[in-house]
Amino acid sequence: MTTEVDFYELLEVERTADAGTIKSSYRKLAMKYHPDKNSGCKDSEAKFKAVSEAYDCLKDPQKRAAYDRYGHAAFRQSGGQGGGAQDFGGGFSDIFESVFGEFMGGQRGGGGRQQHRRGADLRYDMEISLEEAFHGKSTEITVDVSAQCDTCDGSGARPGTSAKTCAHCGGHGKVRAQQGFFVVERACPVCQGAGQVIADPCPDCRGEGRVDRTKTLSVNVPPGVDEGTRIRLTGEGEAGARGAPAGDLYIFLHVARHSLFEREGTTLFARAPITFTTAALGGTLSIPGLDGRAHEIKIPVGIQSGKQLRQRGGGMPVLQGRGHGDMVIQVEVETPTKLSARQRELLEAFRETETGDECPDSQGFFAKLKGVFAGE
Repeated sequence: MTTEVDFYELLEVERTADAGTIKSSYRKLAMKYHPDKNSGCKDSEAKFKAVSEAYDCLKDPQKRAAYDRYGHAAFRQSGGQGGGAQDFGGGFSDIFESVFGEFMGGQRGGGGRQQHRRGADLRYDMEISLEEAFHGKSTEITVDVSAQCDTCDGSGARPGTSAKTCAHCGGHGKVRAQQGFFVVERACPVCQGAGQVIADPCPDCRGEGRVDRTKTLSVNVPPGVDEGTRIRLTGEGEAGARGAPAGDLYIFLHVARHSLFEREGTTLFARAPITFTTAALGGTLSIPGLDGRAHEIKIPVGIQSGKQLRQRGGGMPVLQGRGHGDMVIQVEVETPTKLSARQRELLEAFRETETGDECPDSQGFFAKLKGVFAGE
């Protein structure tokens, strides 16, 4: 009886590992046990095939979900049916794909060769200041990606050689098996649906057609971007295997907290403390805007704490549009805590002249209190 080793154990990862961790561990193990590095070692060859089989399952979300639930049984042919079938290992997921593939845009029938999948999309997180979000910026970033191998031009074959027709599927890229009333078609496990195999792989990319590389890319951040704005660099993601199209690189922007302004859409908010004399007599408040100029905010006589003053056009630019939002200043009246003797004398003199009409809200409040205690 053959012992079936857990796929996660083969790849030396936890069952909760994400796709990136699984891929990284597979690459390390594949390089360690590759037949080119262990010529004539049957154990290394068997180990290489085992980790490749494990990765082929766990890199596919649907197959991984089936494996997590049913283990190896999810990919065994049940009931001994389908005699003479070339290959069957996809279980119920392949039945679903066979029945519904035509309606979901898949290639069905005709024995057509399946193309290699495009490379994976990648994510890059970039932090910018609020000033940079206002003006926009041009910068460069450095990313580690799988890029097309220059030695074999992405073919995966050693220079001067080429891929050969897969003997397992006859170049069709697919194999069929009968499962009860269904005829199930799936990608050839030998050539992975390409219809061709590489007998003499490129020494630099080991037949993958891509190598790990550090790339420097130029990024233009337009004015008006906000937290979570996404910039796509087409074709700058992970290269596809054996010449397949590359994925895209998505740059997610994060705007750092500003010392003065808070942002809501295109509106900039700020809190400004003013003296109680300015609140009583009125005045002007000068606020430095993100556009580099001072915005003069007129404070009306008798303004109350918490009142908001709006400066039209003083906010953020409209992303990919025209105009700017507004700047909103919330006034906070600050009560003095340190008074000179002269200031205290003047305030005492002012209090002696108060009639109550100066602060109608206070007068009304205390009138209500008298009514409550008088039982009115």
